[in-house]
Amino acid sequence: PYAKRAMAMDQVEVMAALGFRRFALVGHDRGARVACRLALDHPGRVERLAILDIVPTLTIFDAVNQTIATDLWHWFFLIQPRGFPEHLMGCDPEYALRRFLGSWGANPGAVTEAAFYEYLRCFRDHATLHAMCEDYRAAATVDLEHDRTDRAAGRKVGCPTLTLWGRQGVMARHFDVLKTWRDLADPVTGRALDCGHYLPEERPEETAAALEEFLEA
Repeated sequence: PYAKRAMAMDQVEVMAALGFRRFALVGHDRGARVACRLALDHPGRVERLAILDIVPTLTIFDAVNQTIATDLWHWFFLIQPRGFPEHLMGCDPEYALRRFLGSWGANPGAVTEAAFYEYLRCFRDHATLHAMCEDYRAAATVDLEHDRTDRAAGRKVGCPTLTLWGRQGVMARHFDVLKTWRDLADPVTGRALDCGHYLPEERPEETAAALEEFLEA
């Protein structure tokens, strides 16, 4: 149930229940991976797609080296066998969450304390930790199978696509972000913002303006 294909179908069904057969879609980080899968699996549903601060999952796994693995250490920690990472994070959830959130932003104060404690309230629930790990475990198994099948068939996202990323973030450090998406979607536009991973928190006005311009085009 944590395959991006399954989560994408959940979103299609929710939107249909709300009366929307076609819609624009914006995703950040894990949500962007679901959004990409939705656009690939249900091309008739997505009018416009915006992807924030990721490159495709398969692109990352195919490129992994020591420096990428060091920066994306959590990808390999969270996919460990069921119970192990969940237990370690659950021993001190506040420390674990501060470590996660502090690793990827360029502005330490971008995530407010009020927002942090709401994240922490959820993070203290073992079911939340398990769900988070299962999402990453799916990314390293079934999601890769789906991505490889698409690549082999030459399938691409066919709707107008925008990619935004943080100039000071991990993705920009290791990848030509715009090129990775132009290999997998058409047409694609995009640019870097002067921030780390948390575009909406670190550059809220720029992020909103870029999305509004794209979605209203």
